[in-house]
Amino acid sequence: MQVRGDLGKPVARARVGLEWTDLFPALDPVGFPMLWALSPYGDAVFNERQVPLLLAELDRLPEACGGAWVDQAREMCQVVQGGTHRYLWFVGD
Repeated sequence: MQVRGDLGKPVARARVGLEWTDLFPALDPVGFPMLWALSPYGDAVFNERQVPLLLAELDRLPEACGGAWVDQAREMCQVVQGGTHRYLWFVGD
């Protein structure tokens, strides 16, 4: 996970990443549209208007999908909300 500015330059980087499991594709796309968009192979980018939706999903994420990455994601969301033209990137392989 990274927060990047509008020119693509990293502003902040997470210390841990999301460990992909089969549970993520099984999330309900209606109940978890932001997290459902994540892919282990591609990038997912969230802007400042999407970050509150992502935070709400993190609050109700099943425990089996959790881990240290959730706290890091919350921190990265705060960085996005703390400035202008910032985006949260989940970088896939």
